[in-house]
Amino acid sequence: MLIPKFSLRVQRSFWKMHKEIQKMKEIILVYLDRSGGLEKFVHDCKKYNGIAHSVAILLTLVSTVKQMSDVFKMIFAPADSKQSYAVYRFVISINPCDVAELDATLGNYILHKPMKAAGIFQSVCFIAIKTLSLIEQLQTEAQISILLRPTHLPPLPSYVLSLSAFPFNYTSQRFYMSEGIAIAMGTVTKYTQGARFLCTEETCPFSEGFRYIRVHLPGATESATVRNDFVCSLCSSPLQEDMKFRVLGDELANRMTIGNHYKIIGIPACVQNGPQATACIEVSSVQLCKANGPSFIGENFMYLLSLTSSSCWRFTATLANIFASQVVPPGTYNTLKLAILLSLVQTCEIESADYLDLLIVTSDTLIIDRLLNYSICLLPRGIRHPSSSEIFPSVSKDKHGTGSASIQACSALLAQGGICYIGDLSSYKKDKLELLQSVLESRTTTLFIPGKKYGEEADQQVTIPVQTNFWSYVDVGSSPKKHIARDSILIGQMDLSLIPPNLLDVFGLLIYSEFPSCQLSYPVVHHVLQKAINPEAMLYRVSQQFRTQDYEEFILFAKNLHVELSSEAESLIQGYYLASRRVRRDSVHGSKLSASALKILISLSKAHTKLSLRKKVLEEDALIAILLFESSLTLKHGKSALCIEPNAVFPFDLSDENTLQQRDMHLAQCHHQLLQFIGAYGPGAYVNTNEE
Repeated sequence: MLIPKFSLRVQRSFWKMHKEIQKMKEIILVYLDRSGGLEKFVHDCKKYNGIAHSVAILLTLVSTVKQMSDVFKMIFAPADSKQSYAVYRFVISINPCDVAELDATLGNYILHKPMKAAGIFQSVCFIAIKTLSLIEQLQTEAQISILLRPTHLPPLPSYVLSLSAFPFNYTSQRFYMSEGIAIAMGTVTKYTQGARFLCTEETCPFSEGFRYIRVHLPGATESATVRNDFVCSLCSSPLQEDMKFRVLGDELANRMTIGNHYKIIGIPACVQNGPQATACIEVSSVQLCKANGPSFIGENFMYLLSLTSSSCWRFTATLANIFASQVVPPGTYNTLKLAILLSLVQTCEIESADYLDLLIVTSDTLIIDRLLNYSICLLPRGIRHPSSSEIFPSVSKDKHGTGSASIQACSALLAQGGICYIGDLSSYKKDKLELLQSVLESRTTTLFIPGKKYGEEADQQVTIPVQTNFWSYVDVGSSPKKHIARDSILIGQMDLSLIPPNLLDVFGLLIYSEFPSCQLSYPVVHHVLQKAINPEAMLYRVSQQFRTQDYEEFILFAKNLHVELSSEAESLIQGYYLASRRVRRDSVHGSKLSASALKILISLSKAHTKLSLRKKVLEEDALIAILLFESSLTLKHGKSALCIEPNAVFPFDLSDENTLQQRDMHLAQCHHQLLQFIGAYGPGAYVNTNEE
């Protein structure tokens, strides 16, 4: 009997496909062995089967299912367990490029046919489990659910998914990579990973066992996995879910925090929700992106550092003097510009960060606003808060029509790891100021989500970390009251009654701008007029030597420096802190220093060290921190026995080497004065016989 040619071609095709799949199974074993995936797989099986003892020896290289089973049989002994599952789920991390080097076909399957690739992995895992008796209760291959989690994709444009591009490719069912900031999140809800169904006809063979297993697929809604209209393929009777076998999961939801920058890998899908269709990505892999600063700084900064190396104070003084020359003339607003630079380098994305918040007292809001707007642009995450929106996260209904709660990031979280500039503080109402105070104290914000309003069974409370520095100013010229230095009451104190005292205390630094609008210096007036005529003009040579881009690189480099306190700096800070608590107190309210004062002093000292491009906090850094902090206290409470000048950090204009030398001598005198103050009001807190 002759076999038709068509039938022969089909048989050859099936045989070729069978050999191809068998080869891919062998490659999977080789890859898992080399990457450590086999050990993890066995460890995951232990969780299901209750194996008590750990892996005794490492697996040797294997290439076939038979070889793998021989190795396993020698080193593993299954334990008894009565627990059974509808679906046994395994997450397998995989590097597609490494797989492609072993076998191009398998690598192509993983990248472009991940569902079929998962099926091959499923078959390999099932054979291994059954051959080695790793999970005694496993009955069918359908009970194995494999989630492939790529570590990364090839760096090619075809693997990058843009949600704004048209048309949105949601039908390919392959992996794409996307990158961005999490700006909103819903409440965490579990979804059905797998379920077991049984035929309701008792005489049907499928009324028991694991014939009908439903497993979640990428892009599928809950109703696609679990419904009540499934029928038996054998007798057409309705199927009913065996609820005790339902498997739930939400493993990736808790790996993301609103406001963070992530790179995600997943499969795009289009989910139908009533009359609406929502484009989305079913995420398989989440990676937190952290911006790495440059490994070097510009030549001009290095040259400036070498020129000023004879003093620990000159480099930062020169930086502040020439900073933001595109906005204000060099030599103006030096104390404020130094404070801005200190706050910029004291930004990071860790929860235990040393934050440095700035509150500026001014009646010249136009120039201050320009200066702060320019400065926040030097960081990747600098946000100018629009007054029409919320500073902190808010809860609203999901705009995609699900009716569930959606948490919106708002300005503070979008500025994570950077600066949130919130403008004029006196324009905010009492409730907003109270919330701001609470966040600055705890560095967290808490949201209450009523369950009834958003279709949930129970109320929820979500606490979100706020990891950003805040900048603001107080427009003392806009109030009907006269906000001037009240020398007749307390020397140096300003009328800041517009702002609650407790809120003033939680800001790290209070700065008074040098030039009120009615007394603008000639350089400032000239600069403003020249910029109004030609906004793009370079008015100063220093603007060409130290460009905005150079400052961006410099700040990113400096902020990533890890600095440590020296014992001398720590003793100086503690001595000043204890002495100040004793002199700044009254019988009614006790000490006027806030509980966070010591932390602020340390943060200022570390910031000056970073700005100086050093890794150890010296006494010189602590001195600058103390002078800035004492000036801040003077604005709030008036002068103390330390009695420093309001402009102690920059007592006069800096124009040449001689003026820098005079400033060094002035700061050395301030250091000597500080030691005398500590010796008088903080006995035993600081001992240094080295007279300056």
